Amino acid sequence: MPRILIVGGGYAGFYTARKLEKYLGKNEAEVTMVDPLPYMTYQPFLPEVAVGSIEPRHAVVSHRRHLRRTEIITGRVSDVSHKDKKVTIEVPGLAPFDREYDYVVVTAGAVSRTFPIPGVAEFAIGMKTIEEAVEVRHRILTNFDKAANLPEGPERARLMSYVVIGGGFAGIEAFAEMLSLATYLLRYYPTLKFEEINFHLVEAMGRIMPEVSLKTSHWVLKNLANRNAKVHLDTQLLSAHNGVVELSNGQKFESDTIVWTAGVMANPVAKHTDLPSDERGRILANPALQVVDGDTPIEGAWTAGDVAAVPDLTGDGVAGYCVPNAQHAVRQGKLMAKNLVAAIRGEGLKNYFHKNMGAVAGLGIGVGVFQYRNFAVTGFLAWLMHRGYHGLAMPMWERKIRVFGGWVANFVLRRDVVSINAIKEPRLAFETWASRPKS
Repeated sequence: MPRILIVGGGYAGFYTARKLEKYLGKNEAEVTMVDPLPYMTYQPFLPEVAVGSIEPRHAVVSHRRHLRRTEIITGRVSDVSHKDKKVTIEVPGLAPFDREYDYVVVTAGAVSRTFPIPGVAEFAIGMKTIEEAVEVRHRILTNFDKAANLPEGPERARLMSYVVIGGGFAGIEAFAEMLSLATYLLRYYPTLKFEEINFHLVEAMGRIMPEVSLKTSHWVLKNLANRNAKVHLDTQLLSAHNGVVELSNGQKFESDTIVWTAGVMANPVAKHTDLPSDERGRILANPALQVVDGDTPIEGAWTAGDVAAVPDLTGDGVAGYCVPNAQHAVRQGKLMAKNLVAAIRGEGLKNYFHKNMGAVAGLGIGVGVFQYRNFAVTGFLAWLMHRGYHGLAMPMWERKIRVFGGWVANFVLRRDVVSINAIKEPRLAFETWASRPKS
């Protein structure tokens, strides 16, 4: 049987594997998927996970539960040698080993893109994984607990200051949701005041949310200003050393929570292949999702999602390529499966073509924005549209039901404001009181 090996189990990889299970006949091909994590993360839900509106486990989809006919290897691909048709896989506890294939599908996604700014690597936290979102939630709740026991002063001000770097969709959603949670928490902390909460968004460009119109972005800025948030446009982060934030506009203050959302880059695994890539590290593809060398498809090599430079045939893409978002990754994964099956059967391939469906964002409970070309909706209706769209877009019905069920429970029972921050050291209590042999 032909051997198909999928590198990465995110949107594109998961949907490729799932649709291959649907389209392939019995014993028609062998499918293996390699990913360091045993689940796919629905990243549009990360801001809501960070504020407790969605349970972390409900925003991920288990590979093994939903890919019954695919071999799952929970490990990391460290090298792809297409010349030899094999990959090198690293699994914790085992020596690196090779796996041969006939078709390779590189769908390794993207990672946070950072710059060599002092303190960022050591102190900041991203908003790209479910683990990061959970940590942001724990940090906000824990900081409120700490600040409530401190007198007014620099230490308390540091705990109550929150900074988000990056004013794109991911940054604005995270920023607004965190602000919504912090404002809500005040009812449980009578010693803390609304004026003490300091939220700073730092954006290097002269506007936020380039995915929406300028008018809509101005509405968002006004809404955030009315909620006592500060947005610094045309401003860069100069340093975050030890939590001391220095901005290019001359402002300087301390913060215990710095969230980095200033863009993504192709997964570095693309650099450890012999497949052609562009200056941004993305693997070059044609509209049929085949890896190409110039205009020539490379036999047996395919790619999709954020790690790939896929031409946008609609003409709406940046520099002619599809932008890295879930809309494209999911649909490319589905087409990838069809084209792979067609290649195995010697049938014709289809080109990827998808017109943008618009952009929708949640900005905290009851507030949202939606933009489709020149049509925009803001406020409560847009928030409902955001939840409706993403709730239905979440893969698998068992996950959709859990997400909608959680939203209903939060509506009836209100926000859950419990932080289990002690989970970082689960053995601490046991170890502290455990009896030890006498020396």
